[in-house]
Amino acid sequence: MNKSTLAVAIVAGIVGLPTVQQASAEGFIEDSKASLGLRNFYFNQDIRDQDLPSVKEWGQGFTLNYTSGYTPGAVGFGVDALGLLGVKLDSGGRQGKAGIERTPGQLFPLESNGKAADEFSHLGLTGKARISKTEARLGTLLPKLPVVVYNDGRLLPQTYEGGQITSNEIDNLTLIGGQLEHTKLRASSDRQGLSAAGPNKPDTNKFYYGGADYRIGKNLLLQYYYGNLEDYYEQHFVGLTHTLALPLGSLVSDLRYFDSSSDGKNASAAGRAEGWSVAGDTARPAGDPDKGEIDSQLSSAQFTWKVGGHALGLGYQHNGGDSILGLLNQGAGVSAYTIAERQIGGFRTPGADVWIASYYYDFAAAGVPGLTAKAIYNKGVDYDVAGRSGDVGEWERDLRLDYVVQSGAFKGVAFSWLNASLRSDVTTAIDENRLIVSYSLPLL
Repeated sequence: MNKSTLAVAIVAGIVGLPTVQQASAEGFIEDSKASLGLRNFYFNQDIRDQDLPSVKEWGQGFTLNYTSGYTPGAVGFGVDALGLLGVKLDSGGRQGKAGIERTPGQLFPLESNGKAADEFSHLGLTGKARISKTEARLGTLLPKLPVVVYNDGRLLPQTYEGGQITSNEIDNLTLIGGQLEHTKLRASSDRQGLSAAGPNKPDTNKFYYGGADYRIGKNLLLQYYYGNLEDYYEQHFVGLTHTLALPLGSLVSDLRYFDSSSDGKNASAAGRAEGWSVAGDTARPAGDPDKGEIDSQLSSAQFTWKVGGHALGLGYQHNGGDSILGLLNQGAGVSAYTIAERQIGGFRTPGADVWIASYYYDFAAAGVPGLTAKAIYNKGVDYDVAGRSGDVGEWERDLRLDYVVQSGAFKGVAFSWLNASLRSDVTTAIDENRLIVSYSLPLL
């Protein structure tokens, strides 16, 4: 049996296709794509206001991504595979030596003695079926939606397990619905249940979500999404994105609103006493019977003026509830679809008013294609923290520089430097640098 026939037979067994002959029909193999992503990542985090060592880690990530085509017929079947491998190159500690015991790191899982694992890996498989313009997927998912966003801020991405259906049967309308059951975090090979913010929270394996994206012309996008983490919270999201042509450049408006409320056990004092509560509920004092209950109404507006290679942005976000925004959070890296989400901080504290200024420049406008730079400054004020008087808030400044080689032997290799500083009245002061070299090698 030759290699291609063997590969088809293996894939057919995975997705339960009737015969190898059906799987090898035109489309399944011919439309397959595969690539190998390489990410070399150096991470340096300095906690300034505590007697803790800097976290200094360096690793090499490999992402093998295979996407099949579909078998012919009214219902087409296929399979995708995602192979992830992280290799430790260095993980310093108090004395700057590799592998010694230290505070929890960022790029690698920890062994029982506190040392970073030499490597970690996992494989995700996704079966898929397509009817007309509707696709169903079951297995490993990388959702990037307003109510759930996978985290890709370290060596390897976070993955979820579940099922999702996406339909584009109606022009300009995309409908999405699904259920997530487990996750593997960005620095872990372990499969675990889902929970909200806070350490040692009970897990649930039911996060339901659904929504719609509707485009009106080329310049207006309307969104509605719903998410429900069983026994923690339910959430409604409404969003609008609009691009307005100006005599000089264009103006992009981005409006978002999240309404998060308690669900199931989190909605009762008895359930919260069992652990179905959330951290970050700073507005309620200790002893408040409602402490730990999710209640957040987070609204934001951001306007970006684009002209030539320049993009100047101004934004504002307010959390009007008594808790942080409801979101999936296993305590080891989380992403949220908010305009104030930054490299270090989330800026989701109850009562927070967050002002955001950003500047982006694409040096292609100056004759240097592939080079871009970005600066963002967040200022959060008026945080609701029980027992604290006076102004409570925080600020963060982020800088980012990216360059993608445009030609020659190293064409496509990307270099990134990310620098950030966070100063806060509610958490630790942190300075952080990330150096990343990445490249995607097509295999099929």
